[in-house]
Amino acid sequence: MTSARHPLPTDIVALVSFDGDIYPNEAKPLERLGAQGDVRPLENALEQWFSFATGKHTWVSVRGATIRGLISARKRAKRSAWEVEVMINTTDDASIAETLFVQMLGGIGRQGAERVFLRLEADNPLKQAARKAGFFSYADETLFRRPALQPPSQVDLPLRKKTKADTLGLFQLYNREVPANVRAVEGMTLKEWQASQEAWGGKHSDYVIEQDGVIEGWLRVMTGDVSRITALGTGSYDDLISAGLQLLGEREAFCLAPDYAPGLAAAFERHDFEPVGAYTSLAKRLTQRVGELAPETANDAIPVGQ
Repeated sequence: MTSARHPLPTDIVALVSFDGDIYPNEAKPLERLGAQGDVRPLENALEQWFSFATGKHTWVSVRGATIRGLISARKRAKRSAWEVEVMINTTDDASIAETLFVQMLGGIGRQGAERVFLRLEADNPLKQAARKAGFFSYADETLFRRPALQPPSQVDLPLRKKTKADTLGLFQLYNREVPANVRAVEGMTLKEWQASQEAWGGKHSDYVIEQDGVIEGWLRVMTGDVSRITALGTGSYDDLISAGLQLLGEREAFCLAPDYAPGLAAAFERHDFEPVGAYTSLAKRLTQRVGELAPETANDAIPVGQ
């Protein structure tokens, strides 16, 4: 018999270690890729529970005294774009995940969400439940890792620090280099593109290459517990990656390269990066209030922390 109750912090322990099994977070936000927290699901889930009061929105699905699943969503850069931050599933019953997706969509729709994003491992069976809830795949991505090696030789690039005045130029570069089907999801307008920017999990630095008033290259690097690097530009990426590795120094580094930028992936491989994970990015555009998309059929989902 299905029933509903307010979840407690102790429920999260039961959820991720039910019957001695560990249930990891199936959602893969960018900031967690390569982070050590991904291999400590119990500790990670407890940390996430106690941070729900910071504006995240969470739903649990219960049956009797058992929690069957949990989903949590959060805003990206602006309130119109959201992402699934946590997805924990304890059962093979696909209706549990479908229920959680539907309840989450209804909840964030009432908060003004226009788009919601979800990243899963490429072979994750939850993709089917997400698609039934209206999500669609728009990009496959490969996570690359470079061990802590000596950086390559210094390259002579006219890099300068990004300024606020470069925002439009970067968006124009994005429009030139990213396929239309991806831009249709991430941002066909400057406002949409800005709203959909992902958190990197720390303070990052941006650099640009400008020629005759046109931005031709964009490099982003972040150092910290996890060091990251990415680039967008015209032509070869080798010099941009070399410059970024010089800035990172002798640190382990990660990069998420989309399949629509094979030149970027190839440049990372030439710089001693190796693929360590494959992911699929999905999205759903909310064109109407979604609270009544579908009735609750399998479980009662309880919103938490709203």
